[in-house]
Amino acid sequence: MPVRLTRQTMNQILLFDEDFTSHKDHVRLSGRRLNHLKEVTRIAEGDRLKAGHLNGLQGEAHVLRLKRDAVELEVNLTEPPPAPLPLTLVLALPRPKVLNRVIICATSMGVKQIVLLNAVRVEKSFWQSPRLSKENLFRQRVLGLEQAKDTILPEIRLEKRFKPFVEDNLAQLTQGTIPLVAHPYDAEPCPLEIKEPVTLAVGPEGGFIPYEIEKLKEVGFSSVSMGERILRVESAIAALIARLYP
Repeated sequence: MPVRLTRQTMNQILLFDEDFTSHKDHVRLSGRRLNHLKEVTRIAEGDRLKAGHLNGLQGEAHVLRLKRDAVELEVNLTEPPPAPLPLTLVLALPRPKVLNRVIICATSMGVKQIVLLNAVRVEKSFWQSPRLSKENLFRQRVLGLEQAKDTILPEIRLEKRFKPFVEDNLAQLTQGTIPLVAHPYDAEPCPLEIKEPVTLAVGPEGGFIPYEIEKLKEVGFSSVSMGERILRVESAIAALIARLYP
């Protein structure tokens, strides 16, 4: 699907099915990616760039022709993308202005499954935000993949009812993983260098309420803390992931 994104570091050109011409190894780009390559990367004919096919292989792109309205590339995609992070993120829906940053962060760190969950301290209006549209969530994941030189698009699930999701679905989701909930009170220190898959739950601003923590504990979650400091959601996610999988 075509995307129009704001400018951000593009460490790898992400290619979509519709970019490929009748020649299977040739692509034609315009719009945002062309502008980035011309204005930021400052490519010239003959240059070689990093490229990857969405949900596929990655490798190198050779600039064949650079025109005012398009660039034509020959690609050689033979390398697998980076290994996914063995972590499922269950995240209480953050404020809309924070959501984009969180999705980019989690995607660039290798998270491949994200659940956006309701909680008492999640304002109802957040669920009406246009930033939850399929188009916007796709955009932010693309930015994260370009940043991290990855190609595999994470899955995002929206769960608007906390109790039914926790009681009916969460146990199955956490099967074969270590379930942890970030909670600064009555918690053990967050473990270091986990070798097993993890399901990590992160609450909204102000955290999960005691009832929600108890419901998570009923399905096997353990409370973990990063210490006395209270971090913003986007900072907490990055710090927790870096601690679990350095």
